[in-house]
Amino acid sequence: QLQLVESGGGLVQPGDSLRLACAASGRTFRDLNMAWYRQAPKKEREFVASLINGVVQYKDSVRGRFAVSGDNAKTTVYLQMNNLKPEDTAMYRCHTWCAGGECFSSDNAWGPGTQVTVSS
Repeated sequence: QLQLVESGGGLVQPGDSLRLACAASGRTFRDLNMAWYRQAPKKEREFVASLINGVVQYKDSVRGRFAVSGDNAKTTVYLQMNNLKPEDTAMYRCHTWCAGGECFSSDNAWGPGTQVTVSS
């Protein structure tokens, strides 16, 4: 059964960088599409970036600052976040779903999240 765990969040200053990781167990990202979402207090959850069938897309406000990548084993997807801004403060979560082929109900999964706080 697929399980997702995010890591890498923290408290940083504006302009700093963080690299978030979304680690999958039970499946690999060869079989999954994924997306990063974030939710700030009292705000709706919003899309940040996605990796769908090898194609990466970004929310306009993070394009050029954030980058999605994966490890060779296809068990971890990273979100490199550069030039962080206070408005990037949120709980970041990864979400997966089946990329096709043999699918399982557990492929539709969310990690618990990792908190990113950008403040001077």
